Amino acid sequence: MSLLGIRLNLLIGPTVAVPAPVLLAESLQSVQVTESDEGHSGFQITFQAGRGGMLGNMDYPLLTSPLLKPFNRVILVVTIGARPFVLFDGLITNQQLSGSSTPGGSTLTITGEDVSVVMDREERSFEHPAQGDAVVATKIIAAYPQYGLVPQVTQPANPTVPNPQRQVPTQQGTDLDHLRRMAERHGFVFYVMPGDAPGVNIAYWGPPSRTGPVQPSVTVNMGSASNVESINFQYDALAATVYDGEVLDSESGQRRPIRTFSGNRQPPLAAQPAHIADRAGLRQNKFRESGLDGSTAQSRAQARTDASSDHVLTATGELDANRYGNVLHPRGLVGLRGVGYSFDGLYYVKSVTHSLSRGQYRQQFSLTREGKGSTVPVLQP
Repeated sequence: MSLLGIRLNLLIGPTVAVPAPVLLAESLQSVQVTESDEGHSGFQITFQAGRGGMLGNMDYPLLTSPLLKPFNRVILVVTIGARPFVLFDGLITNQQLSGSSTPGGSTLTITGEDVSVVMDREERSFEHPAQGDAVVATKIIAAYPQYGLVPQVTQPANPTVPNPQRQVPTQQGTDLDHLRRMAERHGFVFYVMPGDAPGVNIAYWGPPSRTGPVQPSVTVNMGSASNVESINFQYDALAATVYDGEVLDSESGQRRPIRTFSGNRQPPLAAQPAHIADRAGLRQNKFRESGLDGSTAQSRAQARTDASSDHVLTATGELDANRYGNVLHPRGLVGLRGVGYSFDGLYYVKSVTHSLSRGQYRQQFSLTREGKGSTVPVLQP
């Protein structure tokens, strides 16, 4: 529990975000931020939209504020106790005014997406000759330095450099579409998340992160140590999918069998993954891609199996942030304790929705892993 309370700072501006003026800060009613390792992360901020002052008869002062114009930058910083966390960094993409005849009842809501939205505004036709996917990903990310993007690109397990005499990879679509399509081929994800300092963002292209520090535990049924308002679990025995088939090797011209047997995320988070506990129930799909060499085809089939195994066990719930004393971040690990061996243990944080208003901060979360059973004997608070 935080003894110093929770504070929210709003930074906003055309390109460089600065602390919001008093009028804007005092008008703020609520904030909602949704973070996920798939798709855009987004925010929604609601302000009280009064019409007081000298210009009130002409229009809503907030609606005409240059700070709330579309594509202005918004940074949200939450301080719990004495520790600041950059919660969100993005751009305004939508305004919504809700008028009311009740004094003080009108509201202005601005909605936006993380800075990766700038990668999704222009379709391109572009060639990337003799460049592997990791090189292309790094090159695309580096084209957006004005948003403080720091590339974190992981080399695939089976990197290939196309022979330009046989194949020239082309991009048909936006930079964001291309980054995600390349990531999907390897069972990877692409997302942009705030860094430790305002204005700095990490552009991550790689496998779902299962390394690094484990976040403070989500705790259930442990008296005063509990920090969960509600939690539910879903075990989907049909989620995990294996593949078999064959491919005509583009290098040797020989037919080569393609087969997968289980997910291979490292480190494993479940002691009883689906391919062991429910082998007979695994979906078996055919691998039908062509024009690939054998090793690339096998790697892509394994990537699909890995991705399908990620969502066998899902936990959804809500945290009281004041009792939790921290900001739960997606795209990393968290411990869960207090519900028994089958569901206790480490999880990958898939998504988090932060809801803040005066006197309240709730965090709705979605956690995933490949099956039941804890792989660790003890979890720290």
